Amino acid sequence: MKKMCLLVLCQSLTFILLGQKISSFPSNTNKIEMLFPEGKTKAVIFSYDDGMIADRKLVKLMNIYGIKGTFHLNSNKLDTKGYLTKAEINNLFKGHEVSVHSANHPGLGDLSKQEIMNEVLEDRRELERLTHKTVRGMAYPFGNYNDKVIDAITGLGIEYARTVNDSYHFSIPKHFLIWEPSIHQFAKAYYIANDTLNDKKELAIFNKLVTDFLQSDTLALLDIWGHSWENEGAGNRWKKMEDLFKLLSKRKEVHFATQIDLVDYINAFNILKFSVNKNIVFNPSALNVYIRVNNKSIKVPAGGKVFI
Repeated sequence: MKKMCLLVLCQSLTFILLGQKISSFPSNTNKIEMLFPEGKTKAVIFSYDDGMIADRKLVKLMNIYGIKGTFHLNSNKLDTKGYLTKAEINNLFKGHEVSVHSANHPGLGDLSKQEIMNEVLEDRRELERLTHKTVRGMAYPFGNYNDKVIDAITGLGIEYARTVNDSYHFSIPKHFLIWEPSIHQFAKAYYIANDTLNDKKELAIFNKLVTDFLQSDTLALLDIWGHSWENEGAGNRWKKMEDLFKLLSKRKEVHFATQIDLVDYINAFNILKFSVNKNIVFNPSALNVYIRVNNKSIKVPAGGKVFI
């Protein structure tokens, strides 16, 4: 009986001491958040499909205003009527991203797994030959994808795939192979011919989303997609596009990125190594990463360590 009491007493003392020991660990309530490069709180992506000749005018406008674009191209359509030439791809898209859109632009969900893989790999191989760069992303033709398509492209070196499902928000993508953009350029204005009421309504939706983005006080990504050839239609869309570029380029808090730029940056943030007390952070990546700790912006240099 005495031995039992002694055992219980020892266990109780152990729990008490252990509790005191645990509670004596210094606690750190640092709130750590990702910021975009240079410590900016907003980022913008412009993502365009097909590779038609209107891309030339769009790239020229982007270059004037210091804006980056991601261009998803169908390599087997290049050198055909209305499309860019293969010879111009490398120089035209300097400073921008070239990405897969499949070789022939079929609805991938209707193909076999092998056919899907062939469409993606053929396009990727030719675009890499033309640009002398690794091509690591894509946009689904017609936005057509399903589980079979995602399974087929997994392991082909494709690190993100953009859909056409407008999210109408500014969140960071959670699943890179189901990347939902914020909104189509000018929303669904001009989808219906000669419907001025619908155009007005959709333009208002688009303009409000841009305004909400600029006024947001949290980390925000505005991801706009479309086709350059759409700007050739009614509604003075080239002028509207240039006005949008002017508006965004004036904002110092906005970072302009390609889609693969952002993928690399998010991955670099996700592999930051923090100490137990969150007062030391090591960056093993090749990119400078910016974080916000208790409302203070901190640069964590590539390969470097920072004391918070």
